[in-house]
Amino acid sequence: MSDTIEKIKCLIIGSGPAGYTAAIYAARADLKPVIYTGMEPGGQLTTTTEVDNYPGYPEGIDGTAMMENFKKQAERFDTKIRFGLATNVEFSDTVGGTHKVTIDGSKLIEAETVIISTGATARYLGLESEQRLKGGGVSACATCDGFFYRGQDVIVVGGGDTAAEEATFLAKLCKKVTMLVRRDEMRASKAMQHRVKNTANLEVLFNTELDEVLGDKVVEGVRVVNNQTGEKREIAVTGVFIAIGHKPNTELFKGILDMDNTGYLITQGKSTKTNKPGVFAAGDVQDKEYRQAVTAAGTGCMAALDAERYLAALEG
Repeated sequence: MSDTIEKIKCLIIGSGPAGYTAAIYAARADLKPVIYTGMEPGGQLTTTTEVDNYPGYPEGIDGTAMMENFKKQAERFDTKIRFGLATNVEFSDTVGGTHKVTIDGSKLIEAETVIISTGATARYLGLESEQRLKGGGVSACATCDGFFYRGQDVIVVGGGDTAAEEATFLAKLCKKVTMLVRRDEMRASKAMQHRVKNTANLEVLFNTELDEVLGDKVVEGVRVVNNQTGEKREIAVTGVFIAIGHKPNTELFKGILDMDNTGYLITQGKSTKTNKPGVFAAGDVQDKEYRQAVTAAGTGCMAALDAERYLAALEG
């Protein structure tokens, strides 16, 4: 452990739209924020080739370039952005108390406020071809990327509410949508199952799993396997949407901050306040409903405003 302890007003753990937006607002409020980016600077958007649904970019923008713009804007207001990973936290229970955060197992920071924007990670199947073709036709967000497959045939993997919702959304844009459900029934709610059944260009293949994504640089099809008979076959598609859920990046905060049964941080009312005074959460780490860049940025703004008001109240 380092002998030097850095004391700051506002520490932001995690980057991405929520973290960078929080930094912009916090910096303009003279909170002198410091961001530690985590192991994936810019967050999930850096794995997205084209962002077409964020306001202000009429021609669309590459996800990595967009996050670089966010970063530059935060730096313009003198935000300190550092590559590093929070490895331990000790949050105070007392209003006005000091929060201790260890970075990379060695550097200790004492912060008056902490904004957590560590995001969530889409669950994937783990196939080599799936990972290789991310951004080349493999996606975990139909709302983000569905537009690019208008009039084409696509696959959705999953049988829960998320998969059903993504499949019915895609069916409005695509020529045909095929759902791969590994069980003999869907886990989705009855209402969502009815919606799937009533969508004419949506086919469900039960007891079916994705065996391989086909294609060199872009998706050209999939090979699927019936897990009852072992029969394999190929289906020509241009897009593969993995809809088996997300995992919030909250391991570090277990037993410390309140979270739901799937690990998402719980915030109070319409605020970004957690159960620890002076600790706030923004973006996908606390939002399992929308998971969009624009909503993450909005909660990043809220977190910075909440932090500013918290500190102002302490000063009386």
